[in-house]
Amino acid sequence: MTFMARHQLVLVAAVAALMGHSLAAVPRPRKIVTLADHPERGDVPGWVMITLMSAVLVAALLALAGPALEAMFNQAMDTVGK
Repeated sequence: MTFMARHQLVLVAAVAALMGHSLAAVPRPRKIVTLADHPERGDVPGWVMITLMSAVLVAALLALAGPALEAMFNQAMDTVGK
């Protein structure tokens, strides 16, 4: 039983006790589905490749447009300072 399931059961028991019911009347969860049980967990190497490609794309854009962006930023700061 996972940490969350245990604490949910304790919470249900406390609420049932406050309402005057016994824990036997509270239905228990059938099965907790984990990520490993899910048939479509995802493609981890694919996500790693997407992340790396995104990082390379950002680095390439920054290398190409970096000086222009820096000049625009400095011009904006000079305008605000006046």
